[in-house]
Amino acid sequence: MRGRRALRFYRIGEKVISRDKLIDAIDAVLADREAGATQEEAARAAGVTRSVVSFIETLGEVRRGPRVAVVGFPVANGDEVRAVADRHAVDFVLILSQSERESIESGSPVNVFNRLLETLATLRDFDTVVLMASDWRIATIERILGSEVVGIPLGTTPLREDVKVDVVELDRLLSGIMSEPITPRAPQRAKPRRVGGALRDAASEIAGRWSPSKRS
Repeated sequence: MRGRRALRFYRIGEKVISRDKLIDAIDAVLADREAGATQEEAARAAGVTRSVVSFIETLGEVRRGPRVAVVGFPVANGDEVRAVADRHAVDFVLILSQSERESIESGSPVNVFNRLLETLATLRDFDTVVLMASDWRIATIERILGSEVVGIPLGTTPLREDVKVDVVELDRLLSGIMSEPITPRAPQRAKPRRVGGALRDAASEIAGRWSPSKRS
């Protein structure tokens, strides 16, 4: 039937194994762990041993390290920059060309301002923000976000033309950032930081709002 997921079964000796049941169980375990459950708690909820949960995490691990965001504008080689960020499993990527930025800026000033505030609030929850922009914008956002900003100047403000990012240098930078141990920061506000899936979901939603096709 259209839209329905095709079921897949495996015959292993006398057992019939459902791939969908297995995937759903793994999704539930990972969701519990992402929400803050211990391996033991996630294992009990799934009816398995803690070692099974540990094995699932090891099998699917992409990287360890800090929560990293990559933001850049106006960027000429956006696809190359996104590809580098994807290779490093960066948590949040927002890259805009000059034309995309102008398209967004032509929308409602109130909506653009609100999106900017939401983005800055979300970026505060990241351990490191790699920012590719003009010198003035980097300095300004550093004052807002603090020491977690790593700036890559693209030129002097105002920048009204796309600038090509050195993706080899960006790759080296991200490699260094990802290998650094996480240093806990002192609380900067009463509101608890979003972690795991909550942070990723918020970041994904914010990035979607900056799409020129969704401007208001």
